[in-house]
This record gives sequence, C-alpha cells and structure tokens, in this order.
Amino acid sequence: MKASFYMPTAIHFGAEGEKPFAAALQKAGRHAMIVTGKSSAKRCGALDDVIATLTGAGIAYTVFDEITENPPLLTCHRGGAIAAAEGVDFVIGIGGGSPLDAAKAIAAFAANPSIAPEEIYDDAKRANPTLPLYAIPTTAGTGSEANNFSVLTLPDGEHKKTFKAADSWFCAALVLPRYTATMPHATAVSTALDAFAHALESYLSPKSTVFSERAALFAGAEIWDVLSACPAAFDDDMRERLSAAATAAGMAISVTGTGFPHPLGYSITLLDGIPHGRACALFAGDYLTYNEKTEVGKARIEAFAAAIGAKPAVMKAFLPGIADVDLTFTEEEIAYRVELIAGAKNYPNSPYVLCKDEIYDIYRSHFLKK
Repeated sequence: MKASFYMPTAIHFGAEGEKPFAAALQKAGRHAMIVTGKSSAKRCGALDDVIATLTGAGIAYTVFDEITENPPLLTCHRGGAIAAAEGVDFVIGIGGGSPLDAAKAIAAFAANPSIAPEEIYDDAKRANPTLPLYAIPTTAGTGSEANNFSVLTLPDGEHKKTFKAADSWFCAALVLPRYTATMPHATAVSTALDAFAHALESYLSPKSTVFSERAALFAGAEIWDVLSACPAAFDDDMRERLSAAATAAGMAISVTGTGFPHPLGYSITLLDGIPHGRACALFAGDYLTYNEKTEVGKARIEAFAAAIGAKPAVMKAFLPGIADVDLTFTEEEIAYRVELIAGAKNYPNSPYVLCKDEIYDIYRSHFLKK
C-alpha cells in the first residue's frame, strides 16, 4: 500500500479560521509583501482584511499588484527584487492560482536577489531559503495553497515551467469561501473545472497513495455534485463545498502531480486565451478514452466515476461540453501548438502514456478546420 503524505501548510477553513490565521500573520515578521492582482483581492475584501491585520500589529507592508493570469517569470523576478530592496521578510499571496503561484516565486527571488530569472529552477543557485509564505485563495480552483508548485510563464510567452522547492510551501493558508463570492460565474465554473481535473488526474496517477486518493475522491464528488446541476449561480453552500474541494484536490496533486490534460491545455491557454480550467476540461474525454485502453486505467476510471455518482460516458460528454471551447486551426497552427507542449513531463503520469502522434490526433479531433 502506498500511504505517504506530506503537506506542512496549516489550512484554516471558514470563519472559524480567521482568528488563528490572523494570529499567524501577526507573528510572521516585520515587513510583508502582499502579492496580488489588480482587482480581485480588493473586490472581495481580502486585501483590506489583511492590511487591517498587519496595521493593527504594527507590521509594515508593500503591495505588489502586478500579477496577471499565467504569471510571467520576469514579473516574479521583478517582484522579488522589490521585496529584497524594501527589506521584506515574509510574503502573503492573495488571489487565484496566479497570485499564489507568483508569491512562491517572489519569496524565492526575494531571498536570492542576485540570481537571474531562470536560475530559480536551479537548486544550487538558490542558496538562501525561501521567505516564509502565507496564502489567501479567492477562487476555488488551483489548490495552490495546499501544494508547493508554482507554474510560471517563461520569457518567450509560449511555454510554462513549474518551479517547485522543498521550502516553497505556505506556512498557513486561510480558505474563506465568502472571498469567492465576487467571482464572475464563468470564472467560478472554470476554476471548479480545474479542481475537478486535479481530482481526476491525481486519482489515476501511478503516484497516488491512499491519502491522495481519499482527497481526490472527496474533491471529485463535491465538484461533480455542484457542476452537474448546472446552477445559474453558486449559493453560499455551493461556494463552501467548492472551496473545500479545491483545497483537497490541491492536497492530492501535492502527492501525485497532474496528468496529460494539463499540458494539452497550455498552448490554447497561452496562445488563444482559453481559461486554464476550461482547457483542461476540454481534454477530459480524451483522457478517459485513452486511459480506458489499459486495464488499470479502466478500473480506476470506473472506481472514480462510481465514487462521485457519475458514469464515464457522461463525464466524457459533460466535461468538454461545459468547457465550451470553440477554436479552429490549420494543420500548421496545430503543429505549432503541439510542438510547444510535446516535451511536458506530465505525459508519463497516467496509466496510458500518450505519444506525439496521439497528441496530434487529439488536437486534430478538436480543432482541425474542415
């Protein structure tokens, strides 16, 4: 039995988690950098709440609100330089997966201000430990608060690369479902699809353990129950369930990583603007179909579907349908996108391992101009 699990983050959930999380911030250091985007942290009230906590404790802070979707490595490098110059000694990420991922990289750069941007991936170059990290997710999707991955866009703007360090875990995270209430419905659906992809891909991973499986099944069941009802809006109970599920799915992938829908989606996210969760869901049917070709994959899919109260055939139709992606490409445009993602490390992390010809087949089936 595989039963290893490691997640050092203290997850504080719901209203009862606000006081212990605030107490953790008050002891974290003397000067915080708050890493966020331009609007979401302000709109939901999380930024004001954090500033009030820091001000009340006499802790200085610097707000770095330049984080965009698919956070650029160069932006994180600049944020780290600013943090180092300001004397920041801990970092707080507020927002969706992009600000939380960026916070991890910025904390590493702030502790190692002399390294070049791409040297963050070199453990030998990062001589100093990452600054302490704290998280407040304002979406229910990536689960970044519960793992040490930081997915960054490289300077060419066409590739993503994951930064992962032993010390890039958050010390503590506050998962407060009310902070997700100001998300547009379309964004909430996309982030939920991302979390569902994490649950499904983690459960099928050869690296899965008894603990990651339980987290994945809990997350998958909660998200499927909410999304399959196709609500026009999410109520408080739904937001609470999706928030808990997204964090659980983040815990699951902290053990296993993700499968091939993630790299398949990177090209159409970076080049064509398809939100990450919808891009993953588009390829969910392909993921199920190919993995059913193996005995292990078929059994795992049937077990996952039974646990969440669905049928594999329904999942194959529903997930790409709700993704609602409408793109068409020429053969040349397909080739360009496939070559960008062909070398990703996620492909072996499934019972069935895609070859490049099969990646082409999948892209043609979805996108080829007739």
